[in-house]
Amino acid sequence: MPQDTALSLVEIYTDGACDPNPGPGGWGAVLVSGPHTREISGAEPRTTNNRMELTAAIEALRLLKRPCQVVIHTDSEYLQRGITEWLPNWQRRGWRLSSGGRVENQDLWQALLAAQAGHEVTWRWVRGHAGHPLNERADRLATEARRGCGGRSAPLRDDPREPAPPRSEAGASGGDLPRLALYSRGCALGAPGPSGYAAMLVPEGDPSNARSVSGWWPLATNNVMDLWAVIAGLRVLEHRTRVHVYSPSRYVVEGATRWLANWERRHWRTEKGAPVKNRELWEELSHVMGDHDVAWHVLDDANNPHSLQAAGIARQEAESARQEAAGKGGAEA
Repeated sequence: MPQDTALSLVEIYTDGACDPNPGPGGWGAVLVSGPHTREISGAEPRTTNNRMELTAAIEALRLLKRPCQVVIHTDSEYLQRGITEWLPNWQRRGWRLSSGGRVENQDLWQALLAAQAGHEVTWRWVRGHAGHPLNERADRLATEARRGCGGRSAPLRDDPREPAPPRSEAGASGGDLPRLALYSRGCALGAPGPSGYAAMLVPEGDPSNARSVSGWWPLATNNVMDLWAVIAGLRVLEHRTRVHVYSPSRYVVEGATRWLANWERRHWRTEKGAPVKNRELWEELSHVMGDHDVAWHVLDDANNPHSLQAAGIARQEAESARQEAAGKGGAEA
């Protein structure tokens, strides 16, 4: 009988930071595989920015325990072009540049080659500070690690276009937590079918600074998308926050407030002993809630503008999923 040899897809977002350069440095990476997310970071007291970019990718790849299909997102052209364009020539010349000089960071380039061996790796350059939440999260992990190692305390937001984290006046002085409302919506064009999700993050007292998080899955149900919309919204929060979650899904709200703790105590079994449906998503929700102070609300207001906006975005994402599936079907035909 033929075996399924499909590789698991892992998306990795990496970043490195060093200030001054050379000087104290940090690196960070966010790994995403299906409903699972893992963050890692580290620092060195004396290094360079390029070495931190390389180290982030190496350490992320070393976490993978079996061959995977990997997409690595980096805002470092040095890393992306080095591994995809320059490295074969360096090896052919015995780790020498075309000018005859030695290749810098040879030890890390060799470690990166070893770390990616056995995986199918695609390297993608992304523009830094352009608003991608997981790229920004990797940047913050690297910056926080660098600071812990004695680097300069530069502002976290280097790009004024990036909205600041929601913050109350009391929170700024160490009192109350920053507060925001999270409006989540999911949309499945079938049961299951092409699906989309969206979450609107609305800072308390500053609705003009609202931002959205959204995406699509090729095949899912409404329950899965309603749940994933909350997860996606919570996991982009950089700081401990007081969050009011508004969802029209009683499955999500009652699951989070009534069932989740009992499921965990019963080792992910229902009261009748059956396996919990969507266990991986509920585990991820438990993880991303972390230290946040979360209050849950079933949203019955069909005309809430933020919920309507999230619903519209989720529907657009689901349509994108359907178009993607139709395109693949046409190509295969």
